[in-house]
Amino acid sequence: MKQLIAFDLDGTLAESKQPLGEAMGEALADLLGVAHVAVISGGDWPQFEKQVASRLPAHADRSRLWLMPTTGTKLYVYADGDWSPVYAELFDAAQKAAILKAFDAALEATGFVPEQTWGERIEDRGSQITFSALGQQAPIHAKEGWDPDFAKRRIIQADLQQRLPGLSINMGGATSIDVTREGVDKAYGLKKLRDASSIALDAMMFIGDAIFPGGNDYPAQQLGLDTVRVRDPQETLAVIAAIVACQKQGVRAR
Repeated sequence: MKQLIAFDLDGTLAESKQPLGEAMGEALADLLGVAHVAVISGGDWPQFEKQVASRLPAHADRSRLWLMPTTGTKLYVYADGDWSPVYAELFDAAQKAAILKAFDAALEATGFVPEQTWGERIEDRGSQITFSALGQQAPIHAKEGWDPDFAKRRIIQADLQQRLPGLSINMGGATSIDVTREGVDKAYGLKKLRDASSIALDAMMFIGDAIFPGGNDYPAQQLGLDTVRVRDPQETLAVIAAIVACQKQGVRAR
């Protein structure tokens, strides 16, 4: 039996930047009844609040939920009726300026300029700088069609890696590239979670849609966790149902 099930967010629990569906909220509530649950993704806390925290049913046991924005460089827990930060690791001004300059140069060099964008393309999330190719507010249908095989972002990622040695650069969501401190990826976040929760890594499982080389979920597999790659939130629902059933069966067998 696993003590903690960790999830990616966009493409795994919800469509890109969309709130959890009602069925997913109920599924996570069921899962919280048999295990701790963590959500680790590139979005900042306001996005987590909109997509996850505000979408759980009243009966969900929030005390067992660990929310990890910006690839785990921030951690929020629920106590005394509200969410509060445990830690936050932030870039300084000089680091941010260097990253923004590198993004401008990489996009010019690779030539990936979409015909239409929706909102800002580069977002400062404090501990992470995130590039969204079509803009932060792009509709789902546009996002899904822009880079479904990650080919475009692999080219931008390779260019950025030359310009930003010593930083971690990973692809996430439908159109995003996340830049964090060196060594900061989901494996880093999961190790921070181990320390904060006192739950061993071998007692965790990770579920995500980008568990492949270059994908921002892949470090969880490299860390040695049991992982499940899903295609979309619908498949995640099926995986959660299976885990809940297995966990309950394990409890009865004790």
